[in-house]
Amino acid sequence: MTMVMMTVNGNAVNANVDARTLLADFLRQELQFTGTHLGCEQGVCGACTVVVDGKVQRSCITFVADCEGAQVTTIEGFDDDPTMSELREAFSECHALQCGFCTPGMLTTARDIVLRLGDIPEPQIREELSGNLCRCTGYVGIVAAVRKVAAGKSPVAVNRPATISAQPFDGPRPAPASTQATSQAIPRALPTAASTGGGTSIDEQVKVAASPEQIWAVLSDLRRVVPCVPGAEITTLAGDDLTGKIRIALGPIKVAFSGQAKVGMDADNREGWMSGRGRDAGQGSSAEGTARWKVLADGANASVIAVTLSWKLGGPLAQFNRSGLVQDIVRRLAATFAANLEAAISGVPQPAQAGAALGGLRLIWSIVKARLMSWR
Repeated sequence: MTMVMMTVNGNAVNANVDARTLLADFLRQELQFTGTHLGCEQGVCGACTVVVDGKVQRSCITFVADCEGAQVTTIEGFDDDPTMSELREAFSECHALQCGFCTPGMLTTARDIVLRLGDIPEPQIREELSGNLCRCTGYVGIVAAVRKVAAGKSPVAVNRPATISAQPFDGPRPAPASTQATSQAIPRALPTAASTGGGTSIDEQVKVAASPEQIWAVLSDLRRVVPCVPGAEITTLAGDDLTGKIRIALGPIKVAFSGQAKVGMDADNREGWMSGRGRDAGQGSSAEGTARWKVLADGANASVIAVTLSWKLGGPLAQFNRSGLVQDIVRRLAATFAANLEAAISGVPQPAQAGAALGGLRLIWSIVKARLMSWR
């Protein structure tokens, strides 16, 4: 791990990063600046373009460790930049975007062109934009927008970073209010998922038809309770330390996390906690999180397990943090866990799906169906 100190959008950032961590992944996953888009991940398409020390740069092929002391500005950092404000208006007026995926990188490059070169002829604008690919517009509107903003301007001596004031950074950036991008309005900041400490958190209550004593007898025995979690299994268990695996299948993404966790139990209060992290060697996804649970009586022979889950996903699986889908999945899995736990308490053999991969088409369909019913 390497300690890196830099400034991102005016905020001082200190972080321990792996030597191989790429700037685009760090900006998106750790700081939640998801306006930096990932397309080719080879430095070709330009969707990930940011400004580093006043110069445009591909963040998907830049290591965070090489940004020590650097000033980094993403599309979110240009909210109050006058040149970017002109470009946003021109992009809207000239219909310079459709799907919007390339737009953050295209705007960042366009700002560099206007400040660095000023009023230049159209062929030169096209050459300067050639490093940013757009699959929708045909570039005519984009070129027209840049020409409009650049008209009459002279180049500046230095391509300045965005006009922002430095502020201390104490943690991951709070999620901005959701803004929808359309062909008529350029978003100031693209929407991100609500987060806590750089990840996502959810509180859930699982009702189980059993007494608190019966439930705690299973919950305090990890070898009995882990098989109740779909897709999970224990590899080794030594005291409070365990290693294990969990398989996840969501649409085309299929991963198998292997990792370590530490567990704590308080039998007097019937509560416990677990923290751990894992990585999938195939897809490159990563996960870390914590769980806390407490068993509460709920009537004569029923109980409620109050659970707080906090997690942070990286890699391809991180896309599921940016919608309500992951919360729906967690709630549906909680219901499955409760059914499996009741079966374990009663001595009934675990259903076959308990050891199957978390997710799958049946789970996704049940969530979509529930959402459709709620909209009626």
